[in-house]
Amino acid sequence: MRAEALDPVLLRTFVAVADLGSFTAAAAAEGYTQSAVSRQVAALEDVCGVELFARGARGVRPTPAGEYLLPHARALLDRLADTARALDGLRRLDTGTLRLGAFPTANAALVPRALARFRARHPGVRPLLREGTTERLLPMLEAGDLDLALVSTHKIPSIAADDLVTLLDDALLVALPSGHRLAARERVPLAELADEPWIVADDPEAIAALRARCEAAGFVPQTPLRVAEWISKLGLVAEGFGVTLVPAVAASALARDGVVLRAVTSGRPRRAVYAAVGRHARRSPAVTAFLADLRHVAAELRSEDGPGDRRGAAGGTRP
Repeated sequence: MRAEALDPVLLRTFVAVADLGSFTAAAAAEGYTQSAVSRQVAALEDVCGVELFARGARGVRPTPAGEYLLPHARALLDRLADTARALDGLRRLDTGTLRLGAFPTANAALVPRALARFRARHPGVRPLLREGTTERLLPMLEAGDLDLALVSTHKIPSIAADDLVTLLDDALLVALPSGHRLAARERVPLAELADEPWIVADDPEAIAALRARCEAAGFVPQTPLRVAEWISKLGLVAEGFGVTLVPAVAASALARDGVVLRAVTSGRPRRAVYAAVGRHARRSPAVTAFLADLRHVAAELRSEDGPGDRRGAAGGTRP
């Protein structure tokens, strides 16, 4: 006998008849007619190939085969009930997992604030976070290892993904030493930084992205200092070893003494920030809820940027 032949509807009726000792009582309890209960029990007996009840004038009682089946039927129905409750928990976001990926500067402010909002409403859902570049995250999303990934056009001009949700258009600010000759300006022409050493991550995509922005302003950047971590980049800036570009979305979290952040006048380099959703996660309640939180926090960050993407000094005061 194949397991799928054990219809849970038939099993539930069988247990009701065994508990109540009567087809009539079971019909009333389950909302069926007596004839429907009789047909369901007969169908289960056909599947099992044995008689499950001994019929008598005073009702029915399980046969030895029925007594043998009864605990197994109860266990199966209990497991089905547990499964239904677990699925309801996923739909209500009482439990479950959110598998999230994000590029590093998104993890400075955007992701933590969105996760905090999400946790406040859905504390039973466990977030799993993986950090990486857009180039690394998109294949993980495609493979089903992530449900959602925050990606950007920082290194690549366009992103090929099935489901992209636009979050914000992020300005890239320039980080200067607080004693820099241009630190007192509200906006800095990129061309005036042509002779500065530029600090950039030591990978071809990052260098190419910086070069493209600087060449648009009329110069090729010098990149003698190549480090990836923001704490290292800004440490070098603070000590006057060069300048670097900082995403506005992370500016408040990257503040440190000795560094000011200024908008760029020439070309005002920008990047688009998206949430990319995996095909398998399009109907995920956790992903849908977290996207709403991402949109809310992204709107807050845009309003904090203010008109023209103005940013104050990091570790200093606005002139």
